Amino acid sequence: MKVLKFGGTSVGTVASLRNLKAIVDSLGEPAVVVVSALGGLTDKLIATAKDASSGNESYKESMTAMAQRHFDIINEMVPDAAKEGVNAQVSELLEQLSAIYTGLFLIRDLPEKSLSQIVSFGERMSSIIVANILNNATHLDSLTFMKTEKWFNRDIASRELTDQLIKQAIKLPLVKTIVTGGFISKDKDSDEITNLGRGGSDYTAALIAASLDADLLEIWTDVDGFMTSDPRIIKSASVIDRMTFIESMELCSYGAKVIYPPTIYPVFHKNIPIKILNTHNPSAPGTLITDHAQSLPSCVRGVSSVKNTAMVMVSGSLASNIAQINSRSYNAMARNGISIFLVAQPENGVAFSIALPQSDAMRAAEILEDEFKPELNSGEVTRIEVEDNLAVLAVVRESIKEIKGLGARLVNTLQRDSISVRAISDGASETTIALVVPGQDADHALALVHDACYL
Repeated sequence: MKVLKFGGTSVGTVASLRNLKAIVDSLGEPAVVVVSALGGLTDKLIATAKDASSGNESYKESMTAMAQRHFDIINEMVPDAAKEGVNAQVSELLEQLSAIYTGLFLIRDLPEKSLSQIVSFGERMSSIIVANILNNATHLDSLTFMKTEKWFNRDIASRELTDQLIKQAIKLPLVKTIVTGGFISKDKDSDEITNLGRGGSDYTAALIAASLDADLLEIWTDVDGFMTSDPRIIKSASVIDRMTFIESMELCSYGAKVIYPPTIYPVFHKNIPIKILNTHNPSAPGTLITDHAQSLPSCVRGVSSVKNTAMVMVSGSLASNIAQINSRSYNAMARNGISIFLVAQPENGVAFSIALPQSDAMRAAEILEDEFKPELNSGEVTRIEVEDNLAVLAVVRESIKEIKGLGARLVNTLQRDSISVRAISDGASETTIALVVPGQDADHALALVHDACYL
């Protein structure tokens, strides 16, 4: 049994929906299909909410346009026998959405829980429509089984409860294909509508696949698979035909936008393969992600980058105690829900750096100042400072340490082109070498590193 997830570009137009229908109807057996909102709709729902809450009456025109888009697709794609029922269901949801917008317009405010409710309408409508386009399919409301809980003021999946509810809601063997919406959920305690964040539809599909012990999770998107680097920057980038779970997690964590990083964890632990495929080019072989990949003809699996990065540097004699400063810094960030891209320490041992999203940098500096307050008072830490406008490049391959001297070679490649390497994490990971460079040099540095690894 397969779980297939189709993103917004796969359900955004009549042409893409015809491709989706052909893909699912040709399977020969029922599957679980997870869909996103129509392409671009989530952004439109948010923009319209902001217009309404700011008193801009143009929200009414936006509401009309969104409604018409759904009705046009229903008219074009849904069989005549089902049109009336689908129109009625979607109309009811649109009326609810319109009432929320009107309320925002009156109160001139946009509460967070209202915004979560608003963005849920995209998947609620698209999943109803897709369920009625496919042969032998039925709709299942994901709000009934996707549950979240709070973690550092964020909504995260309540894994154990969600797992139980999925097994209760989806009985095997499947008699019909089940279509459900990704991304959306409800808080397990308050029952308020929440969501799993951008990319949450991938995660929904992975949780379902893991709960049902699926044979395969297919992620249908608008690219042919994982690429050796961002093809918008690196014209010579090529599709990676096979890779490991760990390699895909690393590339996603360092900026590859193919799938949402948490997607991989649930299926990785069940050893369920993932296949990345292109809805608009369904004959392309795509990328298969498993626990093992074939040996590489080139030296690395892929190269990715993260812009809008900063470094927080801790200077002083304490930096020479790698174990202590590493542990305390990581734990301090983890307690406050801040993710770190890498840690680095120069050979002189008088400074310690962490690279992280620039949006978290000042808060991270304050957290470290509190963590190392005794050492700041004693002089073991002399200063904590932030350097922003940076980018992180990641070179990924399992057992990357087997490629002797790769980190030094990449540093030399960049420095020969007058690109300063602000930090490097080489040797700490079995899978990734990460380098920090000035943000304005990010694209050029990515091209140089890619060429050094593949040409």
